[in-house]
Amino acid sequence: MIKKISSLAFVAVLSASTTFVLLQHVPENMTSPPPAPTYTPAGYRYNLSGVSAAPTDFVDAAAKSIDAVVHVKNTNLGTTPRSPWEYFYGRGNAPSVGMGSGVIVSPDGFILTNNHVIEDASKIEVTTNDNRRFEAQLIGTDPYTDIAVLKISPQQNLPFLSFGNSDAAKIGEWVLAIGNPFNLNSTVTAGIISAKARDLNERDDKNQSFIQTDAAVNRGNSGGALINTQGELIGINTAITSLSGGFEGYSFAVPSNIALKVFEDLVEYGSIRKGLLGVRGSAIVPEIKAALEERNVFENEGFYVNEVMEGMGAQAAGIQADDVILQVDDVKIRKFSDLTGYLESKRPEDVVRVKISRAGKIKTLEVSLTKTTTAQFLRMELSNMTPQEQEAFGLKEGVVIRNANRLGNIIEEGSLLLEVNGERIRSVEDLASISQWEVDWITYITPDGEKYQLQL
Repeated sequence: MIKKISSLAFVAVLSASTTFVLLQHVPENMTSPPPAPTYTPAGYRYNLSGVSAAPTDFVDAAAKSIDAVVHVKNTNLGTTPRSPWEYFYGRGNAPSVGMGSGVIVSPDGFILTNNHVIEDASKIEVTTNDNRRFEAQLIGTDPYTDIAVLKISPQQNLPFLSFGNSDAAKIGEWVLAIGNPFNLNSTVTAGIISAKARDLNERDDKNQSFIQTDAAVNRGNSGGALINTQGELIGINTAITSLSGGFEGYSFAVPSNIALKVFEDLVEYGSIRKGLLGVRGSAIVPEIKAALEERNVFENEGFYVNEVMEGMGAQAAGIQADDVILQVDDVKIRKFSDLTGYLESKRPEDVVRVKISRAGKIKTLEVSLTKTTTAQFLRMELSNMTPQEQEAFGLKEGVVIRNANRLGNIIEEGSLLLEVNGERIRSVEDLASISQWEVDWITYITPDGEKYQLQL
């Protein structure tokens, strides 16, 4: 037994000695266990910023904005047609009540909404999110952009939304729509920006440039706020596309940069001051590519200049026919609504940098925008007189009817519009402040010098 214990002790001492000797010769970096292997999926890219994607949380943005969105009630007391002409043109209407939304944009009670929300209103009533009710004054309206400005008179400052930069908004960016659909006050819905500079009807006389989103918008949302995740106003919700009359996936908002410019013009001047480049043409599309290549125009996108208007900023800056406008300031021009949408936020005498392609060579020109010289009124196309026309008519004031459209069987094109409801018309800017639904009669002179009054 003692022999067996001695043998075991001897083996243990020998093993310990051997282990000690071996450890003296093991490299230092092998004395701790190796790190676990890592696996990198194919196509993986490291987040070099070291910051994970921001969580989607709309609580703060909604809290900042919801009290600045109001309910707008439009009461129309109705009118009775006064003549067979008014029956013919549908001028009479029954009493009605319309509902919509609005956005407070100043602490003293200026409100933005849509023109179609308050159109033909006999009385406009605004209810705030804390149930205070005000009768609103209509400051001004621009049917062209579908923006109207209201004013209420609160006893203390109101919560309001600050304007964001709609040009900086990105496709794919999260947005919130806030309004009063179906009289469900203070409703918040979320979506992303699906497209920008969207024109819903490229064949009409309105150069639309909407922000398109998939945030749910329904009847009653019109005039409400489209905000970004910082709680900044980037659009006024205006329209939906629908076969059923309800929301079917996409809604459209007037960009805040356009709405802000209209707001400032109406408050400061009482009318809209538009700044124009002074070019005519079309966006480059596949259907006209072959014809353009015959003119040595090989750009795939941009605005093709077919004509430069005389006496306008584009001509003075050196823009020529067959040029392609690629960019204005920092806005790339891929379609016509990119160009018109950006210029809607500008005024006469603003200077913009225009990047053009001319026979394959790139140039950047500075263009001073000029006043609008054309207008759409009573579905007619009108423009200011040229010096030659002033001499021919022997008058300095009036606007020329270039295209009479539906009135073409009555009014000769080239006639001079002098008065509307007895109010003198000096230039196309005078037409912006006149509601086309309130026109009773006009006075015009034919190219032969005959003067007429036409009752509508």
